[in-house]
Amino acid sequence: MERGNYSVYADFILLGLFSNARFPWLLFALVLLVFVTSVASNMAMIILIHTDSRLHTPMYFLLSQLSLMDILYISTIVPKMLVDQVMSQRAISFAGCTAQHFLYLTLAGAEFFLLGLMSYDCYIAVCNPLRYPVLMSRRVCWLVVAAAWLGGSVDGFLLTPVTMQFPFCASREINHFFCEVPALLKLSCTDTSAYETAMYVCCIMMLLIPFSVISASYTRILMTVYRMSEAEGRRKAVATCSSHMVVVGLFYGAAMYTYVLPHSYHTPEQDKAVSAFYTILTPMLNPLIYSLRNKDVTGALQKVVGRCVSSGKVTTF
Repeated sequence: MERGNYSVYADFILLGLFSNARFPWLLFALVLLVFVTSVASNMAMIILIHTDSRLHTPMYFLLSQLSLMDILYISTIVPKMLVDQVMSQRAISFAGCTAQHFLYLTLAGAEFFLLGLMSYDCYIAVCNPLRYPVLMSRRVCWLVVAAAWLGGSVDGFLLTPVTMQFPFCASREINHFFCEVPALLKLSCTDTSAYETAMYVCCIMMLLIPFSVISASYTRILMTVYRMSEAEGRRKAVATCSSHMVVVGLFYGAAMYTYVLPHSYHTPEQDKAVSAFYTILTPMLNPLIYSLRNKDVTGALQKVVGRCVSSGKVTTF
């Protein structure tokens, strides 16, 4: 439908990640490998946590939810991008763009909140270990997960209708590989400065509230670790929370670059590179970071592999 010199409910054109690449099919193969690895490793993490009784703790329950979010998160963006490259097409319908926009905001917001709440779990485990079973009971864990999903959903329901109601110019070419807010707003034929300011404040709050919880939790954790007299206690405390700190640094750092740093400080190509990092690479890195630095997870994985090898040997005989 056309109104004047702009289009309403018409298809968009995603310029994509591969358009300016020197070796597009090599990049395609790399993205495909990362996607398969991400889905497989996060799925393996979920299965390990639910099958191994030693991992039936609040920390690993929250980690399984993080893996679920990562699977959904990367699946919202990458399959469409890969199929478009194979089919030599770039179009995405208005409805498809709206759905992708909503799912992306919901899942990213939910992950922000979950990472913040996971730092509270680390704080309780290190600073109040005797009260840990009460403060992080099964009911509390479900409330934490529900709060994270609710917070992400509110973000999606608030921002998606407003973003998609703007009139978009006739070119409809999104200089990105998915329907991200900053790239979409550049196509608007009307002034979006007021909305961008409101969205900026919203994003600051979305990042600031969880980041404040994380900062406060780790400040208390570091103070507690510093007071510990036993080297073994210090090592355990650092091992419990260091993986989470690495994941938080990667995810929040990239998000702050995209949504907090003024647009004049980064180009569309830089935006695509950073977005590729936290939408494609981070979901793959999360399970690797947690598993490689965690003896419980590696032990559970070795146990499962050992069972598979043993059953294979029995079958051959």
